[in-house]
Amino acid sequence: MNIRRIATLTAATLAATSLVACSSESESTDTAAESNEPIRVGTTDDNLPEWEVFADLAEEKGIEMEIVPFSDYNTPNDALVQDQIDVNKFQHLAFLAEYNVGAGADLVPISSTEIYPLALFWDGHDSLDGIEGQRVAVPNDPTNQGRAINLLAANGLVTLKEEGLLSPTPADVDQAASKVEVTPVDAAQTTIAYNSGEPAVVNNSFVLRAGLNPDDAILEDDPNSEGAEPYINIWATTPEKADDERINELAELWKDPAVAEAVQESSGGTAVAVDRPREDLEQILQRLEEENS
Repeated sequence: MNIRRIATLTAATLAATSLVACSSESESTDTAAESNEPIRVGTTDDNLPEWEVFADLAEEKGIEMEIVPFSDYNTPNDALVQDQIDVNKFQHLAFLAEYNVGAGADLVPISSTEIYPLALFWDGHDSLDGIEGQRVAVPNDPTNQGRAINLLAANGLVTLKEEGLLSPTPADVDQAASKVEVTPVDAAQTTIAYNSGEPAVVNNSFVLRAGLNPDDAILEDDPNSEGAEPYINIWATTPEKADDERINELAELWKDPAVAEAVQESSGGTAVAVDRPREDLEQILQRLEEENS
């Protein structure tokens, strides 16, 4: 297959190369998007089987690509801004909006991929019966914490002091009016809370790693609702490369049935395919950026 991987990039690597990137901004250089060089694709999950299926399809289409793996969620967008890669696929719109606002960047979505529902698990329980008065562990990263709290609020378990918040925090919860107590923990620790007997909202990335059965979820958010739009996963690039035919053709290959089947297998059947026009994605991103400003 016509696929190459290069060494994992980290924040330290990008910091060391940022001066070079900045000093060459005014120079006229060819990028992969403008030449026959491989398209450099950044991701944090290149170990998943769907990438091998995807690579085979790209080879059949005669598109050369080079996978650039990252060890954390912060650096793939930095790498895109610094022209270390041409496109990335690892994030949803809410994450991109937070990055753009925080970094003063203008990265854009070019294609949608999937939504992964966020779910509540409680060992030994198949309903909410008896949950009143319990502590519920939720991921403490800004995006998933807000999404988890909104999941609890939508199901009457917590009451928010103000409705309509995209990313509520525990401080936004009216504890006296709520049925459960929200306990923020590191996302990886939610499964530990689950194993200790506490109800826990577990990020999809950790569900399968912890050996949980997605079918055992008591609650999950509705991926088809308007409230789920911020969590549409995307391919993202810079405005300068957004209309490049090779990059867009590559991104569209992710929608091939063979890739979709592999995604379902690796996600335990939880992934929900999303096919939204770029204009919709841009509008959602703009709205989220305004809310984050």
